[in-house]
Amino acid sequence: MAATRAVAAIVTVAALLHVAIATRYTVGGPNGGWNTITDLQAWASTKRFAPGDSLIFTYTSSHDVLEVTKAAYDACSATTPMESHTGGNTAIKLSAPGKRYFICGVPGHCAAGMKLDVDVISTAVGAPPPKHHYPPAAPKSTSNSPSEPPMVAPSRAPSASFPPMSHAPDVAPSMTSAARGCKQCANLAVGLAMGVLLILAA
Repeated sequence: MAATRAVAAIVTVAALLHVAIATRYTVGGPNGGWNTITDLQAWASTKRFAPGDSLIFTYTSSHDVLEVTKAAYDACSATTPMESHTGGNTAIKLSAPGKRYFICGVPGHCAAGMKLDVDVISTAVGAPPPKHHYPPAAPKSTSNSPSEPPMVAPSRAPSASFPPMSHAPDVAPSMTSAARGCKQCANLAVGLAMGVLLILAA
């Protein structure tokens, strides 16, 4: 029974993590779209696509969305698409790492620039995790520095106390950029841990 709950917890955590990190990209947005006017390659060059993300194509009835091979993409050939979509609102999930190629199949539109290739990068080979750099301890101040309040000794004599700990070095209060970057990861980890605890307690 415990093993079954552990497996269920792992599956749930994996699903939550997948949902938490997936991104929905509106193609060409926010200032453009799936059309012959938007510089779709410039738009894609500013994005980082990962497995689980989705491409949202919004377009008029005078366009469509074809997923094609690289050869068909290079030649703007709409004769043998891998997938064909119409309707004005198409969501395509990027489920695995690798290159994906899309064109508009309306004659002349691909040649006019209505084509998009995206490179889905595996999270395993993505950017390395941020390195933690801890700030150096500030030098001990010798003037105009208020001493810390005395600490009460944990003994039965309530009047006993230790002298002020003025020798303890101050630690710089500011977080480094790497630590700030990990704050979101820590929040996600706490949420996932709570989900696991709820499943195991059921």
